[in-house]
Amino acid sequence: MRDVLKAYLIPVLFLCSANVWAKDYHASFFGIESNGTTLNTNSIQKAIDYIHENGGGRLVFYVGRYLTGTVSLKSNVTIHLLEGAVITGSVNPFDYKKEHGRKALVMAYEQDNIGITGKGVIDGQGYQLANNIISMVHRGVLKDPLNNDRPGARPTNIWFKKCSNINISGITLTNPANWTQGYDQCKKLSIDGITVDSKTYWNNDGLDVIDSEDVVISNCYIDASDDGICLKSHAPEFLCKNIKIMNNTIRSSASGIKFGTASHGGFKDIEITNNTVFDTYRSAITFAAVDGGIVEDVVVDHLKAVHTGNVVFLRIGERQKGKKGGMNNIRISNVYAEVPATKPDAGYSYEGPVEHLPRNISPASVVGLPDAPICNISLNNIEIHYPGGGNPEYAKVGLDELDKVPELPGRYPEFSMFKELPAWGFYVRHVKGIAFKNISLRCEKEDYRTAIVMDDVHKASFQSIRVKEPGAKKDPIYFENSTDIEIE
Repeated sequence: MRDVLKAYLIPVLFLCSANVWAKDYHASFFGIESNGTTLNTNSIQKAIDYIHENGGGRLVFYVGRYLTGTVSLKSNVTIHLLEGAVITGSVNPFDYKKEHGRKALVMAYEQDNIGITGKGVIDGQGYQLANNIISMVHRGVLKDPLNNDRPGARPTNIWFKKCSNINISGITLTNPANWTQGYDQCKKLSIDGITVDSKTYWNNDGLDVIDSEDVVISNCYIDASDDGICLKSHAPEFLCKNIKIMNNTIRSSASGIKFGTASHGGFKDIEITNNTVFDTYRSAITFAAVDGGIVEDVVVDHLKAVHTGNVVFLRIGERQKGKKGGMNNIRISNVYAEVPATKPDAGYSYEGPVEHLPRNISPASVVGLPDAPICNISLNNIEIHYPGGGNPEYAKVGLDELDKVPELPGRYPEFSMFKELPAWGFYVRHVKGIAFKNISLRCEKEDYRTAIVMDDVHKASFQSIRVKEPGAKKDPIYFENSTDIEIE
């Protein structure tokens, strides 16, 4: 592990040292105003171009508010925000350029050795910007389908594509109109010690990494109205690979750490270590292979998830006919989790949707397809506290009718997609090779459901399983259509 970390940290340290010795340029040198009202787009772009053309360096912003539209970062240039410096996005939609299919406040395409660092803030002013877009659509000035009454052409705060040697550190990102930040087909990306406050509008993902490799996301605090840290794969010829997600704290009105939903190529060689998830509406961890791609060789170690709607959801799907995903070799260990009886994100600015309520609390789930099973799953040293008290009147599926649980291969993958499930602790279906070791499941109240239900599971082992449920007289584990089961 030490050698692996060293391999990741050496290029990051080199990048940081290169920035230390590069020349600093004060923003005011280029006529960039800090009064919060002057539109600085052209001045900031001129500064970036000048530094790029003259050997590289840092564009340093001192205390003040710097209003701008879209600017494009260039190779060997770092934007450095000192404490008290705030780059604010224009609330005029026409101040943003669409480049390579995206709109953003800070863009970069095919650039090398770039970064945004310091203790300052990038404020997208996204709520006002999004509502200005809606107003213009209603007046006929702009055209937009307004799906779910939300405009599609909303800018992110940061969007980098096909870039390399990227350093994002220390800054605060807030109030985007769309995703907070996206890194698409990038290499050697370090995101360290940033704060994300992304609760002002719909679809405000905290951090999205798409088809990128050699990535370290560490020591970040993320509070988002949509997925916290989300890996995506938009192209079948690419993968998210060699990625470390460690020492982060995440709050989300969707999922905490998620692979997908876009999963065309897939995800490989991912380490998720020492993270905390809280007040999260959906799953603390979601891995979805639903567009033909793979999820393979993933380690989750030391996860604390408190006040979260679901703990783990692993899913293979087939959203396009003939494109089934694959999932193999997933190890999840050292997890402590608490699932509340009430909505975990109640009271936040943009809560997760109220779906199929009232309903029973869903179990942690590992669900493949009949002809595409999930393979080789290891669950070790896991403790989950559930509220219990399930209501059998909510569309009960009994143990003698497991075939009534729908397959739903084309459905959007969320833990609630099956509605009522017959387990309160773990539900496992269409799996080959799964090992449970040192598992503790606790129920505050007696539940009519069984703790662990296995359907079409082959080669499963159970060692040191502890189930505590007040008044329960039923067996804690139930199998159907399953073979090669070992219980110690």
